[in-house]
Amino acid sequence: MSADGFHVHGAHEHELEHQAHGGDRLSGQVAIFTAILASVGAIISYQGGATQNESMLMKNEAVLKKTEASDQWNFFESKSNKAHLMSLAAELAPPAKQSYYQEQLKKYDADKKEIKLKAEALEAESEKANLESEHLMHPHHKLALAMTMIQIAIALASITALTRKRWLFGAAGISAAVGVALWLAVLL
Repeated sequence: MSADGFHVHGAHEHELEHQAHGGDRLSGQVAIFTAILASVGAIISYQGGATQNESMLMKNEAVLKKTEASDQWNFFESKSNKAHLMSLAAELAPPAKQSYYQEQLKKYDADKKEIKLKAEALEAESEKANLESEHLMHPHHKLALAMTMIQIAIALASITALTRKRWLFGAAGISAAVGVALWLAVLL
């Protein structure tokens, strides 16, 4: 609205409003059709965004678990290096000190087994989260396609109101039906 209280319409909006108030049956049908599709499209868009967010959260969880597993593998390598040094020290040390180094070597070997189990468990959790992320993306693709078909239907319906070509309204109906069918396929 301008400062003088006038509202400036574009040619497309003006024609749609004129046709909708003109008492023409086709225009009324198109107006109701597009309003319903806009509502359905809003729901589909929300669901698509929600599935995408859930998928990204699971992908993030997969990355975090993979990083934790990597940290554990680095810790494992550190213990392996220390075990190698203890083994070398046991060979080079005087006989009186060799038992100390042998005990340390056993300790490092026990630590490595525990660390390895933890790293493998974290890798399994990462893989599980990654698979869940991929699973959550499948509905998102269908929802995105459903939303595209709804948008095409709305555009065709708008063109119908402007051109008065009924066959375009039929094409809009087909596009809307495909979009709703894809949406229902995700829900079921």
